[in-house]
Amino acid sequence: MLKVSGLEKAYGAQEIFDNVSFVINPGERIGLVGRNGHGKTTLFRMILGEEHPDAGVISIPNYYTIGHLSQHIRFTEDTVLKEGCLSLPVSEDGIDESYKVETILMGLGFSSDDFDRSPLMLSGGYQIRLNLAKALVSEPNLLLLDEPTNYLDIVSVRWLTRFLRSWKGELMIITHDRDFMDSVTTHTMGIHRCKMRKIAGPTQKLYEQILLEEEIHEKTRINDSKKRSEVEEFINRFRAKATKAKAVQSRIKALEKMKKLEKLSDIRTLDFSFKAAPFSGKWLMNAADISFSYHQDTPPLINGLNIAVGKNDRIAIIGKNGKGKTTLLNMLAGELQPQTGTVQHNQNLAIAYFGQTNINRLNPKKTVEQVIMDTDPDCNRGAARRICGIMMFDGDKALKKVEVLSGGEKSRVLLGKLLVTPANLLLLDEPTNHLDMDSIDSLVEAIEAFDGGIIIVTHSEMILNAVATRLIVFDNGKVELFEGAYQEFLDRVGWESERAEEADNSRPNNRQNKNINKKEMRRLRAQLNESRSKILGPLQKIIADVEKNIMLLEKDVENDSHVLVEASEKGDGETISRLSVSIHKLNSRIETLFKELESLTAEHDAKSKEFEQRLSELQQES
Repeated sequence: MLKVSGLEKAYGAQEIFDNVSFVINPGERIGLVGRNGHGKTTLFRMILGEEHPDAGVISIPNYYTIGHLSQHIRFTEDTVLKEGCLSLPVSEDGIDESYKVETILMGLGFSSDDFDRSPLMLSGGYQIRLNLAKALVSEPNLLLLDEPTNYLDIVSVRWLTRFLRSWKGELMIITHDRDFMDSVTTHTMGIHRCKMRKIAGPTQKLYEQILLEEEIHEKTRINDSKKRSEVEEFINRFRAKATKAKAVQSRIKALEKMKKLEKLSDIRTLDFSFKAAPFSGKWLMNAADISFSYHQDTPPLINGLNIAVGKNDRIAIIGKNGKGKTTLLNMLAGELQPQTGTVQHNQNLAIAYFGQTNINRLNPKKTVEQVIMDTDPDCNRGAARRICGIMMFDGDKALKKVEVLSGGEKSRVLLGKLLVTPANLLLLDEPTNHLDMDSIDSLVEAIEAFDGGIIIVTHSEMILNAVATRLIVFDNGKVELFEGAYQEFLDRVGWESERAEEADNSRPNNRQNKNINKKEMRRLRAQLNESRSKILGPLQKIIADVEKNIMLLEKDVENDSHVLVEASEKGDGETISRLSVSIHKLNSRIETLFKELESLTAEHDAKSKEFEQRLSELQQES
């Protein structure tokens, strides 16, 4: 268990944490959320001892180990497998557990041929994956993961999701992928206005609670301000009248006791829309039988692909990294020519292209404002400043030169260029890598509202489920067009590696003893099922009761919250005070029940898995 008490941190005039306290309890998997620059990575660095708080204490128990995904590349072994094995916990009985490393490496996209390669020969992305594998295999008490999906493809993200769901220790994860976070965490902890808030449940529940509390704060502030004005008016009106002296003094004392709530400052987020260029035809472009390979002696990345892109299409290009997704996007953009086949653009086609490599094309000596103005001849300084403001480069920030910007800021400049570019086809290559959750939500809304076609490369299943209606799938050495949404693809086709994994899991184990007769096997199965019902049945009933109690309490919180809002509008201080205490007690009870539910569910899942394993072994023996 890790405990943080009275944490404070500031960089000059920028306050990051103000008297922050929280506890990470055994078995909790926590999603850490907050706007970019609000201190998520800083908190990780302080837990790891790489930075120190200005005040407060981070208490770590003796023999409590902390693992993390390191961005620093420091390899000492001559093969990938040996490097991964360095992080294996020491085995007391001397058993070779290198198979654990192999399993994790394969899950993260390495092939068996990669095991004997030098880590120094890997690409930067795969070197980070190796660091991730080392963190996972080390089995620490607390695992800290800062944007672990940035260097993973969609198949590896799906594997990591399954792996982290069964993580037995504590976990804190930072990620811009809301669906990924919610699918692996038990709690959400948010950094908001230099404070920390932790709740049991997904990100949406936390955001709704913060929104409600800030709505109550603002309505209470307005009512308090109105009351204060009325008191001040009474004092000023009757101050000079002797007959009202006592009443005036009473009002003055009451005024001094009134707590003045400050207006909450606005928190900026991206809020934008793309600029559509007119298009009257049906088809924006047509790719016919296109193929491409970087090397003549290797199989082509793209072979015989055909696709016609319509003016309102939402097409996602998906697959493992290094298989040709960006190459295909470059060919469709006309920046790369296919070796066979043709890509025909409609004469009225207007493309706006967002690519991570395009960051390198930004002129480092130009200011953000100049970059935006140079993008479109019709963009004057006023329009450029407006776009800069939308991209969070307001005021003098618009005069910052590109060379001093962070990777995330440069990514926002590229988005700004897209906003001033009239287009009827957007090509987006991993546009979310440097955006926080709120900005990604804004991007998804802009994509949905855009009056034109969109082709996007992404590994985010949240974005795929939100916008994609057609897919170009790189899998199993092929690239094929799938006419349908992403969930349809998973249901009807699925990823080849996951199909192979399912086949392996269902394959009989020939090494097991097969000599048990069928009658004895039926008896053992019936006995095992009876034992399973006796043990799991009562647990399921308890779990159902706890879930029902949570639902009832959450309904009480919802009802009290609505009444609290009404009381705030009326300025009913007594009711506000009473309901605030009531809601706090209800939330505390809900938190306790969630912990109980988590413990019961873990017990149920462990026992269920044990029975499933024993049943599986019996089936293999039959």
